[in-house]
Amino acid sequence: MAKLLIVYWSGTGNTEKMAELIAKGAKAGNADVELKSVSLVSPNIIDGYDVIALGSPSMGVEVIEEDEMEPFVQAIESKLSGKKIALFGSYGWGDGEWMRDWEERMKDCKAEVVGTVIAQDSPEGDSEQECISLGAKLSAL
Repeated sequence: MAKLLIVYWSGTGNTEKMAELIAKGAKAGNADVELKSVSLVSPNIIDGYDVIALGSPSMGVEVIEEDEMEPFVQAIESKLSGKKIALFGSYGWGDGEWMRDWEERMKDCKAEVVGTVIAQDSPEGDSEQECISLGAKLSAL
């Protein structure tokens, strides 16, 4: 059974909803899931987890949220080598460049990126199911 940590930042609730859907899929697969807003955790939290899912909406010029999520990601980069990572987030404009950049950044840290999901605005329909499926996939790792 996977021990999964889901850490996210959400401004409008869209990324939070994605986090909850990922947790739902993982719990259905019997994973031990901890779901946390980034403002409630310290970087050391990742040490005790097999799999980590990080979520942030696209902000500004297609970057992850800069005041809380970016500092958290910077603080954990040195701990990611060999970790299984999933990334998720919502966007309202652009083409998902922030997610491609974030995925490449995690690979540069030697993390194993096992999945990504992006949703335009609120996750509905296909993107909602993609979140649940990602959670199920993470539970099997």
